Amino acid sequence: MKILVIGGSYFFGRVFVMQATKAHDITVVNRGTYSMAQLGVKQVTGDRKSAELWKSIDEDFDVMVDFCAYEKGDIANVLQNVNGKVGQYILISTVDVYRRGIQGRKEEGAPLEVRELPGEAGSYIAGKVALEEEVRAVCGRLNIKYTVLRPAVLYGPYNYAPRESVYIKMMVQEHVLPHIMDATGAFQFVYVKDAAEAVIRCMHNERAYGQAYNLCQDGFSTYDLVFEALARAAGAEMSAVKSSQSDLQGTEPSWDEVRYTVKEAKDLGLPLPFPVTAAESELYSNEKSKRELGISYSKLWEGMEKTYRAFRRVYAG
Repeated sequence: MKILVIGGSYFFGRVFVMQATKAHDITVVNRGTYSMAQLGVKQVTGDRKSAELWKSIDEDFDVMVDFCAYEKGDIANVLQNVNGKVGQYILISTVDVYRRGIQGRKEEGAPLEVRELPGEAGSYIAGKVALEEEVRAVCGRLNIKYTVLRPAVLYGPYNYAPRESVYIKMMVQEHVLPHIMDATGAFQFVYVKDAAEAVIRCMHNERAYGQAYNLCQDGFSTYDLVFEALARAAGAEMSAVKSSQSDLQGTEPSWDEVRYTVKEAKDLGLPLPFPVTAAESELYSNEKSKRELGISYSKLWEGMEKTYRAFRRVYAG
């Protein structure tokens, strides 16, 4: 298939391109901050908000995958100006679009957040909610199939957001792994390669047309589980090093567990990238994605082990 990717040079988009280019003809449209040439794809550089950029694209594409639509009008600007035909539009949204405070795990039909929430997070959520309505309206008017994907907290190699990589950097460079002892928050991850596989499974999939899917792990995570997963990941790598080297000197774990309360961590300015209280926690169902897309989600320790290895190489220099 011919696929046009909007964004694609950073985290989720980059991993998708790396996986999809093995079997598909990929064109990436982005600002050109990072070259995609080494991935064997065609790269078109420009500002997605420019109508002229899209008017210059006259190829037909089986699928467009949009990783960087954030504001109302972003989708309309693409589809109303591109000259080529588009078979399916896949919008990467977020589980944050759901109305806050709904009890239990939110399924895809749960009400979306229509209140104005404060700060950058509120603006981000409002933008994604508006874009979900926009993709339905514009694609309906232009007779284009569409699918919406709502990932939870993405993690994995190439993650530029200060989440799990913050702790891995501390392990490698400061030789400590904080253990937040009294956090009561619960949250859900999705390993980036699982999310990329979900995109691939939606492409030209009639069952996915007009549908939205939550992408998130089975169960939920806590600060305790993140600590355990990172500790296990470091231990697994150490075992691999020991089994491949005759000289074991210097291969013992080089980090220490340091315990903090949430208050102590905040007072020290330590990163707390995930919800720390039950009141902040919002959970989601992944049953529809497993049932209709056949997705199997990685266990946290499995994905975190791969993530640890990737970031350790970066931070170790």
